[in-house]
Amino acid sequence: MASIRHPLFARFYSRLVVPMMRRSGADAHRERLVSGLSGTVVEVGCGPGDNFALYPSEVTSVVAVEPEPFLRARAGEAAAAATGEPGRVGVVEGTADALPVADGSADAVVFSLVLCSVHDVPAALAEARRVLRPGGEIRVLEHVAAPDSPRMRRVQHALDATLWPRMFGGCHTGRDTAAAVTDAGFAWTEMERFVFPEGARGPEAHSIIGRATVAV
Repeated sequence: MASIRHPLFARFYSRLVVPMMRRSGADAHRERLVSGLSGTVVEVGCGPGDNFALYPSEVTSVVAVEPEPFLRARAGEAAAAATGEPGRVGVVEGTADALPVADGSADAVVFSLVLCSVHDVPAALAEARRVLRPGGEIRVLEHVAAPDSPRMRRVQHALDATLWPRMFGGCHTGRDTAAAVTDAGFAWTEMERFVFPEGARGPEAHSIIGRATVAV
C-alpha cells in the first residue's frame, strides 16, 4: 500500500486546524454529511477520524482509508473511542485512486475535505464508482472554487500554482469539485453551496455539501 507523508502538516491539521474548525461549527456540517447513511460506508481520506462519532447507528461498517501515517494513527484512536461495537470502524492504509475495497461492496462513499488534496480527482471518483453497489451514493463535503467571484478565482488559481499545496499537505483552494463529480458520471441529488466559517472571505471558505448517485 502507498503512504503519503506530510508529517508537519498532519500534526498542524489534527492539533490546530481540527479544533479551530470544531469551534466554528464544523461538526454540524459533518453530521449533515453522514446523516441517513446505512450499511457499509467507505470514507476516503478520513484524516484523524473526525466523522467517526457522527455516523448513525444504521451504519454497520466503516472502511476508513487514510494514507498519511500520523493521521492514520490518530484515526485508529478515534475509531476505538467512537464505537461501542468492536470492529465497526476499520482504519486501513490506502489512497483515493486505489481503494483497498472490493467492487460493488459499499452502500456509500464519503469524501470529507479530501478531494481538495488528492492527486487525481477523476481517478478518485472512478474508484468510488467501482466500489459502490447499484443504487449506492457518494457524500461530498469540500471547499471549492468561488462560484461567482472571478477575482477570488484568480487568487485561488495563483495560490494553487505556488505555495498553498506545499504548505497545506497538497490542498488546492480552487478545484471545481461540483463539476468534477458530474464529469465522473454522477448526478447530484442534493447539493448546497455555503461559506465556512460563516462570513469568512478567505480562499478556502467557499464550500459545497451534497450527495450524488451514478447517473443513468
